Amino acid sequence: MSAVDPACFLSKPCRPKGRRPMTTLSGGCQCGAVRFRIHGKPGESSACYCRMCQKASASHALILVSVRGNEVEWTRGEPAWFQSSNAARRGFCPACGTPLAYDAPDGLSLSVVTLDDPETCPPTIAYGVEGKLSFCDSIPSLPERNTMEDADAAGFLATLESFQHPDHDTDRWPLENGHD
Repeated sequence: MSAVDPACFLSKPCRPKGRRPMTTLSGGCQCGAVRFRIHGKPGESSACYCRMCQKASASHALILVSVRGNEVEWTRGEPAWFQSSNAARRGFCPACGTPLAYDAPDGLSLSVVTLDDPETCPPTIAYGVEGKLSFCDSIPSLPERNTMEDADAAGFLATLESFQHPDHDTDRWPLENGHD
C-alpha cells in the first residue's frame, strides 16, 4: 500500500446539509473483510452505557441503530458471533475484531459508528445510564485539538500508512496500490 495523507482517514465522513434520510445505508468493519447494506429506513438509534455494552465496544458507550423489519445484506463476509448473555449475541469481524451487531429477541441492531456515514443515525435516547462512567459528562468540556495540530505526533503521523477500509463499498479488498 502507498502512504496515505493521515488527514483523509482521521476526519469524519462528510455529509451535505439538508440531506434526506437514506433508504439504503452501508457500512462495515475496519479492515473491510465484513461489509453490510441496510435496505429500508432504520429505526431508533440509542446509546447504551451498560457494562456489557462498554466491554463489547471497548468504549464508554455503544451506539446502536435498530434494523428490525429491514433487510440486512452482508455484502462481503459475515460476522462471527459471541453469545454475551442468555438473550443476546454480539457480531464482530473475525479478521479485525470490529464490533458490528447486537442480536436480541426484539431484533437486530448495528453499531452506528460502523456505518459509512454515522451522522445519519444520531442517538435519540440513552439506556443503561446506571452504568455510565463518572467521567462521561466531562468529555464535552475537555480541551480539543485536531489530530494534525498535535506537533508531538507530527513525525509519527508523517510515517503512518492506513490499512483501514474506506467509508464506501469497493469492488475488492484489499485495494491495489491504495485505489479502488
